Amino acid sequence: MTLTETRRTYTHREVLEIMSGLLLALFTSMISTSVVGTALPTIVGDLGGQDQLSWVASATLLTMTVSTPLWAKLSDIFGRKRLFQTALVVFVVSSMLAGLSQNIGMLIAARALQGLGTGGLSALVQVILGDVVQPRERGRYSGYVGAVFGVSTVIGPLLGGFIVDTSWLGWRWCFYVCVPLAIAASVVIQKVLRLDHQPGSAPVDWWGAATITAGASAIMLLLSLGGVEFAWNSPWTYGLAVLGATLIALAVLAERRAHSPILPPRLFRNQTFVLAGLASFLVGISLFGVMIYLPQYLQIVKGLTPAVSGVMTLPLVLGLFLASVTSGQIVTRTGRWKAFPVAGMLLVAVGLLILSRLHAGSSELIIGVSIGIVGIGLGMSMQMLILAVQNAAQVRDMATGTAGVSFFRSLGGAVGVAAFGAILTNRVASELAMRLAAAHIPATGATVDLGTPEAIAHLPAAVRSIVVEAFSQAMDTVFLAGVPAALLGFVAVLFLRELPLRSSK
Repeated sequence: MTLTETRRTYTHREVLEIMSGLLLALFTSMISTSVVGTALPTIVGDLGGQDQLSWVASATLLTMTVSTPLWAKLSDIFGRKRLFQTALVVFVVSSMLAGLSQNIGMLIAARALQGLGTGGLSALVQVILGDVVQPRERGRYSGYVGAVFGVSTVIGPLLGGFIVDTSWLGWRWCFYVCVPLAIAASVVIQKVLRLDHQPGSAPVDWWGAATITAGASAIMLLLSLGGVEFAWNSPWTYGLAVLGATLIALAVLAERRAHSPILPPRLFRNQTFVLAGLASFLVGISLFGVMIYLPQYLQIVKGLTPAVSGVMTLPLVLGLFLASVTSGQIVTRTGRWKAFPVAGMLLVAVGLLILSRLHAGSSELIIGVSIGIVGIGLGMSMQMLILAVQNAAQVRDMATGTAGVSFFRSLGGAVGVAAFGAILTNRVASELAMRLAAAHIPATGATVDLGTPEAIAHLPAAVRSIVVEAFSQAMDTVFLAGVPAALLGFVAVLFLRELPLRSSK
């Protein structure tokens, strides 16, 4: 037996009180990603491991991805509030450990733990929202969620740049700054989060959780390490591919037999869930690919400081913020939602295509416009896909369906960061080797230091020019690789059925 269903109708004031705690927690978890994004080039340069930059981001995305469905299912059994507060505790502890990191391995481990907490917070915000608000009114509140996502992404890069550029703070405070915010969120949640659900006694689907987690992890390891730590045509590649496929097959069997599965097989017979999950996967590729690797272009190719590169991301976030809030209000008034993700995915593709044409001499105006287009497209798409699934799913599947969409978006983000990281690393290496050879410059570590952006800026002029051009060409390839993903997402949302939004849960 899972949590008992609630039919209570919450007043607008009660919903706003609950949302205040949820959004503060969501803000805390989202800012932990955006504040670090701007500082990542400096962090990996300081700790050593430019080639492991993608892992610093991928570790969080990986654990966030694989844990999301489990958090939702456990909240059905043990209660939403208890699990939400547990996720906050995990987040606080991991943030402290990340700030105390002494080497790149310790940082990656702390970021992996941080991903567990972030997975719980991001999933349970949407689940609890689905508990207290009927689908027809949910567009308005989903807009608030998108707005918080936007605001946190605006403040994050600016804050991260300020912290890195402030000598008496340093990059470690990019992690410490999240701790007081998370503690404040916990206090608010304790006071305002009052739900009618009662814990149930359904067994936890540990076998399903283990196989889903291990299968996704094997795939991510393949994408992250392939072409970097081992050749694509190698025993490691084939071994991880076979292991991942086997574990996913075992996960399917486990979910078909489980009494209370993490991802119920019946969800995959729901066309809306399948198409929205696919579209969310592709949105994740575009979203996290741009967020993680855009600072590389701005700081290394354009030579901007972390603070200024944070300012340059404002169009992305303002576009996301305005599109999310506006689309949510329109959906609440009209009950029509499909046009937004359709147009949104097309805009993401256009924005990424423009980004792929940038170079060292591109104007700030062109950069801002292209980033803004991507932001508007993402704002019109992300929350609408979750709303579509919540509206189409049965009440008993609301939590798992919501978590499923978040799972696929996070999985897409992890795949995007890993794949784009492999593209960036390999393309930079090949471009550097070719250009250095053409210039008759020996490619030694003393000659070419790919540490922090500051270290690159202090290279001899001839070498620096080669490094910047190599990164510029590599970044063009990274952004261009995101265009097909956005176009496939556009096709997926085209086939979504626009079911009327329900006026009851």
